[in-house]
Amino acid sequence: MLTTTLLVAALGAALPSQDAAAEAPGAVATLVLTGGRVVVVDEAGIEAEAIAVNGDRILQIGTVDEIAGLVGDDTRVIQLDGRLAIPGFIEGHGHFFGVGDAAMQLDLRQAASWDQIVAQVEAAAKELPKGSLIRGRGWHQEKWTKTPMDAVDGLPHHRTLSAVSPDHPVVLIHASGHASFANAAAMELCGINSETADPEGGEIVHDAEGKPLGAFRETATGLLRQAFLRARQPDPRRVARLAVGECLRKGVTSFQDLGAKFSELGVLRAMADAGDLDVRLWLALREPVEDLNENLPGAKVTGYGNHHLTVGGIKRSIDGALGSHGAWLLEPYADLATSSGLNTVTIEDVRACAEVAVQHGLQLCVHAIGDRANRETLNIFERAFGDDAARKGLRWRVEHAQHLHPDDVPRFGKLGVIAAMQGIHCTSDAPWVYRRLGADRAESGAYLWRDLLDTGAVVMNGTDAPVEDLDPIASYHASVTRRLSDGSTFFPEQSMTRMEALRSYTISNAYGAFEEDLKGSLEPGKLADIVILSKDILACPDDEILDAKIDATVVGGEVLYERK
Repeated sequence: MLTTTLLVAALGAALPSQDAAAEAPGAVATLVLTGGRVVVVDEAGIEAEAIAVNGDRILQIGTVDEIAGLVGDDTRVIQLDGRLAIPGFIEGHGHFFGVGDAAMQLDLRQAASWDQIVAQVEAAAKELPKGSLIRGRGWHQEKWTKTPMDAVDGLPHHRTLSAVSPDHPVVLIHASGHASFANAAAMELCGINSETADPEGGEIVHDAEGKPLGAFRETATGLLRQAFLRARQPDPRRVARLAVGECLRKGVTSFQDLGAKFSELGVLRAMADAGDLDVRLWLALREPVEDLNENLPGAKVTGYGNHHLTVGGIKRSIDGALGSHGAWLLEPYADLATSSGLNTVTIEDVRACAEVAVQHGLQLCVHAIGDRANRETLNIFERAFGDDAARKGLRWRVEHAQHLHPDDVPRFGKLGVIAAMQGIHCTSDAPWVYRRLGADRAESGAYLWRDLLDTGAVVMNGTDAPVEDLDPIASYHASVTRRLSDGSTFFPEQSMTRMEALRSYTISNAYGAFEEDLKGSLEPGKLADIVILSKDILACPDDEILDAKIDATVVGGEVLYERK
């Protein structure tokens, strides 16, 4: 255990400047957490027994006795009683408004069969006025215990769904967000029939008679626009507040939103101005190139609202998802030999975004899941960097990087490209990855955390919420065990160590947004974003990690959530 004196010497001048109150002799803490295991998550591996906060910044860490000297009459003291205190979790890839919106529609994630989903829709149809849209999210055909009758590629026919909802358009979004399912009323409302052509980068799935099955892959979901307009538009502030509440309950103090809109930015700025944005947001905008060029000069913000809002990136999706056969592969799917997936935006569009990113000093964040999608993305990055060594410090990101050709793995570290991955996707997808890719491609290319780390690449972590639950504990557990719900493991040699997984959820995610000087570790002078856990996830047995609860979430020195 390092004393405070040694700790300050070890951290040194590399730390950001502390607030004046924290630097002044005799400074008094506003908040103290004491009597536990405080893990700094710094390069030196420093740990302590207590931590003191002054205002929104970390003042000092040290022993119980050392920190006791910083307690004043108005200091709030929380006894850790041996519990673990770590930096607040940073969600490295999610969809902020999607998290809030998911709470306002049918949750289909736990459905074990198509029949259960039909039953949920039937119940909703009895409650809602005729003509109103029924929305749902989270279904996944690979998680059902049986294949529906008349299925095509495992996807159900709309017949049973339409029978229970003849007076309501229904649109149900796939768990991945890269496919959707509609009933007859929705397709009729949108003018979709046997003659409707597939849009570029998308596919309407047809039954044996050539009629629309009800399933829409990738960009084909856009054909259902008229049905979506039937939905009652909720107050975006309410949606954002629902997302904030979910973050705080799950110990997420910062959230990186991959795919934000200019309209959402206005809402978030207003909330930050009002002091109503209780988590820190980093946004990557997903807008047309012409809109980016026109609006970015007035929209780019850094550390707005006391470090609660930053526009830091541009998002593009070059392919779809593996589960919906939308991931763009170098070779056809093992279980769908007629398809190698879908290229959802053109190479030219991504290259144009690369130019905009360089011009405005933003990171380019490209969704790439299949091995061809990843190769094409790395090629675009490499071309944009050229011979300019400084451009390799731009920290451009590949979002997901789920399936890689082995030849492309070393390119991440060589180019300085960040792999923004999601641990929970591995164990969630593993039961059907073999079917999609075959055994050889699954072993050599699927979710290669260890191989990427060993080549010097930075690997981030997250959940892609609402695709998966926002819970960082579940994604952390998947990262260190790669254990499935049935007890089996999916290539466990690719697992992270406990500390690597914690870094991937804290300081590595901060690095992935150029924010490592502000957050991601509990070093004096940094923002006081802290989580208290009921169990020590760095030391407890593997099978107890999932039992860990978020006991408290601290953002900017304020305790914004406490578990009862």
